Amino acid sequence: MYVRRLKDYAWIHIISLLCLCDGTASQISYSISEELNKGTTVGNIAKDLSLSLKDLETRDLQIVSGYSKKHFDVNLRTGEIFVNERIDREEFCPSIEKCSLKLQAVLSDPMNVHRIEINVLDINDNSPVFSEQSHVFNILESLSPGERYPLPVAEDADTGSNSVKTYKLSQNEYFSLDVQSGGEHGLSAELVLQKALDREKQSVITLLLTAVDGGKPPRSGTLQLTVNVVDVNDNTPTFSKSLYKTRVKENSAPGTMVIKLNATDVDEGMNSKIVYSMIKRGNIDPSVLFNMNSETGEITVKGALDYEDTPAYEVRAKAMDQGPVPRSGYAKLLIEVIDVNDNAPEISITSLMTPIKEDTEQGTIVALITVSDKDGGSNGLTNCKVVGSVPFKLKSNYKNDYSLVVDAPLDREHTPLYNVTIIATDEGSPPLSSIRIITVHVSDVNDNAPQFTEPVINVYVKENSPTGSSLYRIKAYDADLNDNAKMTYTLLDNYPKNIPASSLLNINSETGDIVSLQSFNYEETKTFQFKVQATDSGVPPLSSNVTVNVFILDENDNSPTILAPYSEHGSVNSENIPYSAEAGYFVAKIRAVDADSGYNALLSYHLSEPKGNSLFRIGTSTGEIRTKRRMSDNDLKTHPLVVLVSDNGEPSLSATVSIDVVVVENTADIQTQFRHVPIKEESFSDLNLYLLIAIVSVSVIFLLSLITLIAVKCHRTDGSFSRYSAPMITTHPDGSWSYSKSTQQYDVCFSSDTLKSDVVVFPAPFPPVDAELISINGGDTFTRTQTLPTKEKVCNPSQQVKIHFNLL
Repeated sequence: MYVRRLKDYAWIHIISLLCLCDGTASQISYSISEELNKGTTVGNIAKDLSLSLKDLETRDLQIVSGYSKKHFDVNLRTGEIFVNERIDREEFCPSIEKCSLKLQAVLSDPMNVHRIEINVLDINDNSPVFSEQSHVFNILESLSPGERYPLPVAEDADTGSNSVKTYKLSQNEYFSLDVQSGGEHGLSAELVLQKALDREKQSVITLLLTAVDGGKPPRSGTLQLTVNVVDVNDNTPTFSKSLYKTRVKENSAPGTMVIKLNATDVDEGMNSKIVYSMIKRGNIDPSVLFNMNSETGEITVKGALDYEDTPAYEVRAKAMDQGPVPRSGYAKLLIEVIDVNDNAPEISITSLMTPIKEDTEQGTIVALITVSDKDGGSNGLTNCKVVGSVPFKLKSNYKNDYSLVVDAPLDREHTPLYNVTIIATDEGSPPLSSIRIITVHVSDVNDNAPQFTEPVINVYVKENSPTGSSLYRIKAYDADLNDNAKMTYTLLDNYPKNIPASSLLNINSETGDIVSLQSFNYEETKTFQFKVQATDSGVPPLSSNVTVNVFILDENDNSPTILAPYSEHGSVNSENIPYSAEAGYFVAKIRAVDADSGYNALLSYHLSEPKGNSLFRIGTSTGEIRTKRRMSDNDLKTHPLVVLVSDNGEPSLSATVSIDVVVVENTADIQTQFRHVPIKEESFSDLNLYLLIAIVSVSVIFLLSLITLIAVKCHRTDGSFSRYSAPMITTHPDGSWSYSKSTQQYDVCFSSDTLKSDVVVFPAPFPPVDAELISINGGDTFTRTQTLPTKEKVCNPSQQVKIHFNLL
């Protein structure tokens, strides 16, 4: 009951010590008694660290430790550290004089670590206890006073002044008690014979041995001693030494010799034959770890020795003769265990802050690490470091306490997590080490703008496509995660022909689908450009742009148009030819244009003549009507001709014109085709002006180029001419010819019905570059061509593109 009261009214001794280490760690030391009630105040950490109470809450003060239970906690409103769990000193520090608990106080923003050492003071809450309830001595009556007999020792879980301090023996006339101090090995007591025994007077003597500790009030434990008084054997075996000392390594294998004890007995026969044994003292049974040969006195290793568990053993050896009434001699043996480096360092993580942002500044604490080694001396000294190339390093806080801090910039897109390998090595020989891997996850920040796969996107759209057609899906990617990679697409207005792009197109902000808001007309708009912006959802958002070129593809939606003089409404289209006209006589030339482009504007001319009429033919590409043969008397005088002009589109569109060809006898009656066309000042249309300007421009450019080429060649040296091969013109069986030089080649084809110098030039892939064919005065041509993408010659009439400029 007194002990319980002591627990309830325990007083606290607080000693605070504050010292700064490396500017980031300090140590505070407190002393408290064990068995304190929950909620008892230990100290005020705010005052000891000179911190304001506001800082404790804003910087989230936490008490961390490596123990399974949280024995202490802190009141953030008052700054007081208080007991959170009952502390039993004997549970943490059995048989250890000084008992201390290691804690860490962690403050964030900025991160600071303070080491707290709490010394747990012992209270006298354990009584001395003997390992046995009674002990028997057999003592000869013939022994003289002064004989000594070792007594069993009592064990007390308390330490210091609360451990066993003395032994007391009950009052008797034969024996006294001799208490000896063994220094660090505690007290020992011996039973001393004070008066010769008389078996006939008293054969059994009962004594009570009391062990008393130094607590206030003291506690005690008792042992009953029974002395049997016997007779006969007069001599006691004697060891060569009263105290033996030896050393043995903790990694000694079973059977290793420790020491050989030697005892002698001056008696003869069985009274001098000695049997050796070891005496169990308290809770320690030496026979578990050591084996003693009962005949030779040799002591060998039996069990596994551990310096970290017990650095030394005190063994009592007994030598007993074999007389009818055996006599025994005793000796003390001190066995010191030599430490070897058999314990690798232990790495414990007391706090881990993960994940960390990829923009975390260098020096930020990621984890708190504690390294310990159970070995002693240099075998227990450790060194700790980070292995491998990682953006982290260890920073020493206090002795074996470290902080893992960021040492280099982080990039989640490159490395989303790090397995940081920490190795701790002791200074033993050979050194031992242990490894601990800490996984650090890196969280994303919005540091990557959206990226398009290409800087310019070309979109091809057929004209006359219905409104609402999906033209293209814009796709961008972002190396970030989650909202930082979630993108929205925006159409940036560009103004082709003063029309905003947003009026022509719409874009789905989530999918990037571009949809037309109107139908396109190639003849009005061939191409336009706009930009699309992709913006992520990060804070702040990042964006990037891409240029989109929209090319309108031509459709065959325009029919050919017949040009003057046969296009006048209400006019009589007729031509006169002489009866004497030879085969191939030029009758008329039909000219037409098509508002489309490419193959859709490639025109062909055909005669829709009555069956059996074989007098006229027309050039399919030139539109020239000529006679096939000479006139005969059977031929009609008037020949109505219908000319069909068709383009090369799919489906093909066409236009027709009717001409009456009249055969006359007198050549003087023949009038030119212009006589049927009224001459008007306004007949010189804008188209004719554009054609004339184009012809003059091309002619001037050609002449300048020709003059420049001649001038350059005239100034070339002979060596320079060798670098230019002579132009070569090659004819082909299909009617085509190739013009080639060292750096360029043109492939040109003549159609089968081409007359004079009409030339057809093949265009390059889209966007098409049409060759320009200018026909002057009924067949004289001037051709400008562009280099073909390859040197392969193709003569497919369906791939011919010609634009005829007619000078009227």
